[in-house]
Amino acid sequence: MRSGKASRTALRVAIRRAAHQLTDRPPVLDDPIAMQLIGPEFARDMERAAHRVARDFRAYLAARARYAEDRLTEAVRSGVEQYVILGAGLDTFAYRNHWPKLQVYEVDFPATQQWKRELLKEKGIAEPANLTYVPLDFEHGTLADGLAVAGFNAARPAFFGWLGVTPYLTLDAFRSTLSYIAGLPSGSGVSFDYVFAPETLTPARRAIFDRLQKRLTDAGEPLQLFFHADALAEEVRQAGFVCCDQADTERLNDIYFRDREDGLRLSPVRIGMLATAWV
Repeated sequence: MRSGKASRTALRVAIRRAAHQLTDRPPVLDDPIAMQLIGPEFARDMERAAHRVARDFRAYLAARARYAEDRLTEAVRSGVEQYVILGAGLDTFAYRNHWPKLQVYEVDFPATQQWKRELLKEKGIAEPANLTYVPLDFEHGTLADGLAVAGFNAARPAFFGWLGVTPYLTLDAFRSTLSYIAGLPSGSGVSFDYVFAPETLTPARRAIFDRLQKRLTDAGEPLQLFFHADALAEEVRQAGFVCCDQADTERLNDIYFRDREDGLRLSPVRIGMLATAWV
């Protein structure tokens, strides 16, 4: 990541979420703010992201965000009033949040947040009163310390969105974050995605993984943390969570892509899963 700029991965995700709004009707994730963030300077990228061959990745990113926000809805209905987005990038939930009592904390590297805030200002998108930015360089501070300074109440339950982050972490960093969340009051939870260990993939899935890994490595952001579903469930249990729900491609298709006239759905060639753990 270059100083003062969002990571290339965060920008690519935002472009594909914006393309989803234009191309796939109705959108699985209704995100008009993404369209505002991605301006004409990214027209060529938008064209590529809207192409048919890019449809599966668009669909996955939309379903991933929708899955996490649906789990957040469950948490809010149970009384949770704090939502922490880890590695927020160009996430737009805080600007679509329709719960006035829900305080949102966006945690990310200072340079990425600066870039995002400049982009929001340039596009005329106001920062909501119930949003707090938590600039955090994990080499010089902990999640607990960063959130405490930002006013987060660790004595109250909270929900965490942790999308597009865990595959880039070390195992120690993954476990440290899980342990912190698991130590919060009952009712807290976290949604995240993970990637299967490459050696466990079928040849077709391994080919997809290898292409993705090459692009990410070229961008300076290679994947480095992988799990099998059973191993992931054991990590969550060892951290102290009460239960863990895992959603594979088939389940996501059944929930979000059933009976669509445009045929949009996730490819059966999957290389990872989504998970939600509850305290």
